Amino acid sequence: MVLKIEQDHQRFRGIVKGRIRKDLRKFLQRGELIGKEGRRFVSIPVYDIDIPTFRYGDNSEGVGAGPGEEGDASGQPGSGDNAGGENEGRHILEVEVGLDELADILGEELKLPRIEPRGRHNITAVKDKYSGIRSTGPDSLRHFKRTYREALKRQLMLGLYDPDDPIVIPIRKDVRYRSWREVKSPQSNALILYMMDVSGSMGDEQKELVRLESFWIDTWLRRNYEGIDSRYIVHDVTARQVDRETFYRIREDGGTRISSAYKLADELLSAKYNPADWNIYLFHFSDGDNSSEVDNRLCVEVLNERLLPRCNMFGYCQVASAYGSGNFINVLHEAFPRTGDDHRDDKLVTSRVNDKDGIYDSLKTFFGAGK
Repeated sequence: MVLKIEQDHQRFRGIVKGRIRKDLRKFLQRGELIGKEGRRFVSIPVYDIDIPTFRYGDNSEGVGAGPGEEGDASGQPGSGDNAGGENEGRHILEVEVGLDELADILGEELKLPRIEPRGRHNITAVKDKYSGIRSTGPDSLRHFKRTYREALKRQLMLGLYDPDDPIVIPIRKDVRYRSWREVKSPQSNALILYMMDVSGSMGDEQKELVRLESFWIDTWLRRNYEGIDSRYIVHDVTARQVDRETFYRIREDGGTRISSAYKLADELLSAKYNPADWNIYLFHFSDGDNSSEVDNRLCVEVLNERLLPRCNMFGYCQVASAYGSGNFINVLHEAFPRTGDDHRDDKLVTSRVNDKDGIYDSLKTFFGAGK
């Protein structure tokens, strides 16, 4: 039977999940969630939910010390510009929520289907499984209960056990250890390759949009795959692979040649990620400004011949910028036209994010097909 305290805790978690669902569009915009990310948990600030606490009545005759008569004000009243406000503040409670739970809420609210990994894109992981007991092994695997049982059996058989003085002392031959065997289990793995334009037209506001969207992309894909490898590429007129921190912080001032990123992505996939072993997700973030029509055609060629055949999905996200032309998304739409059902039959999915509020719809666009 579930204890009362467990029922209360489950009810409280249900209230928290309901509040997150209600304000999901706002939660997707909260950049501080990423900063508070631990191993697999984030701290969610939830308003107007109180943890049950003891509330005391009138303590007018409580114990006090120091000068003053009954009824005197405690301390000095506020005045001037720094005077304390008189309005009641909103109650803020920080609740720790697992990323898997957060991903489930995201999937339920956006009505995202679970992703089915490609059937043949599995690799085999070797794991240790404890399967029995043996009389030899390292001390770290000593089984104390089985050791005690063997010692007790020995003392009973030899008549050495005294119920009035129940002391059981194991000897060397009583010690038992856990044994293990290696088992092979199929494990669906995925690569997420993020590419971002870092030219002069991509400012801090655009990078914050990329940072938020990629966090939620990562959260959803990790819920669908057992193993995730994340890689990062930045580009202006040239492209290079960087670490995660550099990806979100770097800023350069120069032109844009998008094909440099697509070519580097092709090289990375060819060198390390066989599509027979990996589920591959490519995401490119840009303001849509590119150097020339010649490079646009080259991008389409690399996409069509090299990247799209090897990936589960290629997501192009165009963020609004006052300095970018915003034309590249039109290039993709023309090269990979829609069919009559409003969904692309191929693996290319595009979205526009003009501000933080657009992240919600962008995620639904990327993963609504369950690719």
